[in-house]
Amino acid sequence: MTTGLPSQTQVIELLGGEFARAGYEIEDVVIDGRARPPRITVIADGDDPLDLDTVATLSRSASALLDGLDNTADSYVLEVSSPGVDRPLTSAKHFRRARGRKVELALADGSQLTGRVGETRDDTVAVVLRAGRDWTVREIPLGEIVKAVVQVEFSPPAPAELELAGAVRGRPDGTEAGA
Repeated sequence: MTTGLPSQTQVIELLGGEFARAGYEIEDVVIDGRARPPRITVIADGDDPLDLDTVATLSRSASALLDGLDNTADSYVLEVSSPGVDRPLTSAKHFRRARGRKVELALADGSQLTGRVGETRDDTVAVVLRAGRDWTVREIPLGEIVKAVVQVEFSPPAPAELELAGAVRGRPDGTEAGA
């Protein structure tokens, strides 16, 4: 039985170049042929956050490319989105993209830490941690991190904490809003 939908590999091959030109990479493609209408979800990530304008642009170009395939169903829903905050950080690029974000870490020695992601270089990540009333930066080898998950924050972090992480006013590139 044919679903009238492209395979995950076909979608990645077809859309990968277009997403790369926009500065994003496809992290995953989920195809649900049982949904009515069928759903194709493309999860993309990049060094810059995926904003609504970029999602709309990528969705339009992806839809046009998918519609050009011979075997694509007449009706399907295409969704382009970012991985979301619940995605575990598993590689150096994930930590680099999460700079300035608060994370919960589980380390190989069984300890747990909560801190703010700083600079990622070579095979280590700098994590800003609370040290009494002050802050300290600890270099943690990526190989010692068993699990890392971004934490949702409801209040702004302390300016000194952001400065140590190299993320002024929440912008990972260190620039201020409006600069």
